Amino acid sequence: MKFWSFALLFLAASAFAHVGSPDVYYETEAGPYHLLVSIRPPAMVPGIAQVEIRTISGSVTDIKITPVYLTGLESGSPPSPDRMERMPQDPQSFTGKVWLMASGSWEIRIQVEGAQGQAKLAVPVPAFARRTLPMQKALGALLFGLMLFLSVGVVSIAGAAAREGVLEPGIPASARHIQYGRIAMVVATAVVVGSLSLGNWWWNAEAADLVHRMLYQPPALDASLEAGDRLVLRIDENFWHQLRKKSWSMRLIPDHGHIMHLFVLRIPALDRFYHLHPAQSQDGTFAVDLPNIAAGHYEIFADIVRESGFPETMVREIDFPDIAGEPLTGDDSVAVAAPFANSTSLSDTVAALSDGGRMVWERDRSVPTVAKLGFFRFRVEDDHGNVVTDLEPYMGMAGHAVFVRSDRAVFAHVHPAGSIPMAALDIAQKDAGVQPGSMHQHGPPVPAEVSFPYGFPQPGDYRIFVQVKRAGRVQTGVFDTQVSN
Repeated sequence: MKFWSFALLFLAASAFAHVGSPDVYYETEAGPYHLLVSIRPPAMVPGIAQVEIRTISGSVTDIKITPVYLTGLESGSPPSPDRMERMPQDPQSFTGKVWLMASGSWEIRIQVEGAQGQAKLAVPVPAFARRTLPMQKALGALLFGLMLFLSVGVVSIAGAAAREGVLEPGIPASARHIQYGRIAMVVATAVVVGSLSLGNWWWNAEAADLVHRMLYQPPALDASLEAGDRLVLRIDENFWHQLRKKSWSMRLIPDHGHIMHLFVLRIPALDRFYHLHPAQSQDGTFAVDLPNIAAGHYEIFADIVRESGFPETMVREIDFPDIAGEPLTGDDSVAVAAPFANSTSLSDTVAALSDGGRMVWERDRSVPTVAKLGFFRFRVEDDHGNVVTDLEPYMGMAGHAVFVRSDRAVFAHVHPAGSIPMAALDIAQKDAGVQPGSMHQHGPPVPAEVSFPYGFPQPGDYRIFVQVKRAGRVQTGVFDTQVSN
């Protein structure tokens, strides 16, 4: 019987502006302090978010954190702040916990005190239920045993009542009364089995309804090819979003200059990578004129940000024929790489760029591990091996990186300041009265080295696409790596 154990595990197909990568990473300057913030949102809501802050520069003595709901519930009346604890093994790091009580856009307000004075910052954190808690095995076994005991007891009591209930004390049951008892036990068994079956059906229905209402599901994305080279996308609402319309604004807002960031990967080889920016029509659909595309099976990842600050990634697979499209313009880009399965190494550190230059991954020889935050640094050189001096901001940033596992169970769009969408960060900072951080670069010069703070959420083989802009053209370096537990 399933009803005695709520043991099914349901995973959301998507996580905020990422797939399978829910943790938040943010590197910033907070007044005189250079901080690296890591936040692990809870898998269930309400739940506890784990917060870690490492001070890169400045002498910090105390850090307090406060969770604030951005879209109405607690905005303007935050709870009392919680003091973070200094980690004994690393005096520069602090750890703390906060409760996130509902699904939606939250911000973690951070107050820093130290030798250089006080500072504050706000970090946006989307919260949503990604799974249910399984019942403990010991408790499940106990409840199952009690169910059997009670079921046998009910059948036995019914049989005894029919067999001996009308007899005087001490009078043995006749054959006729014994027959009555057996019939009563059969009827009682049928009633008990029927009741358990009905209870099992009811429990499963309630559990499915709970999953439907509470566990996050990304909106469905409909994709179709029109007029030969025009990709049309439509976002369909689902029940999870409909339940939250009254408390959230579902309107879309631009994130570093675009309403939607569309990543198109040919699968399973991951040898064609397109970063496009569809335009939104008045009817709510999105459309983009595709560039030259080689035929194949592709997976689409569409990033959006709601007006509430809640970011989402929608996923859809589609087949493309050979497309002779338009030249790329603006921020759109394409990269061609060797098929993933045929990569010569999962630890290559040099990638050729389309302009004749190259990108170098400045890494050690160790294998990255799960849940370990690291800085992924990449240096851009020209065709003579010299460090370039003419990189430009790409959509207001020094670069963009996409981390994707070979089976696409993990997809993360990361910036030099971390995994936070710029639009959500702007909302959180404005709400908390914090001056904007260093996520945007508004003009040249851009250093020849770009780095991204990120922690792999799952082991496996990954491909990393690193994008920078030089002489008005987007250049993409492609790297492969393995991640261990």
